[in-house]
This record gives sequence, structure tokens and C-alpha cells, in this order.
Amino acid sequence: MATCEVCGNEYLRAFEVHMAGRVHTFDSFECAIHRLAPVCGNCGIRVVGHGIEAGTGVFCCAHCATVAGHTDARDHLTS
Repeated sequence: MATCEVCGNEYLRAFEVHMAGRVHTFDSFECAIHRLAPVCGNCGIRVVGHGIEAGTGVFCCAHCATVAGHTDARDHLTS
């Protein structure tokens, strides 16, 4: 069994994530997201999807990037 680095739960089905030269151990995707997902530079939520990189920041959507001063940011449009 391994111990989750976020919640401390010892779990038979814990898993490792290798990221940026480090190894992280988690018992759930929820804990992995909490530790590893970037935070939106405007609203502060965890960016779980693609998000938008603008300047040196990561944002959850074009609206948040625009509010932060990146006026050329656009969300993907289907039409």
C-alpha cells in the first residue's frame, strides 16, 4: 500500500504521477488535481481542462485571460 501525499490515506490502489522530474503518489484523481493542476490567474479555480496560456499565466478561459489584461485571448469557437 502507498500513502496519498495530499490526504494521507493509505490505499491499495494508489498511483504515481511522474511530472517535471518528480514522482507524486495519490489515492484519487481528486487529490492529484488538487496538488498538480494549475490555478487560474484570475478567478483562482483549478484548471482541469486545456485552459489558456497567456503571457506567463494560465487561465481557465478567455474571459479570465482578458480580465487579466490579455485582450487578444479567445475561446475556441465552433462556427
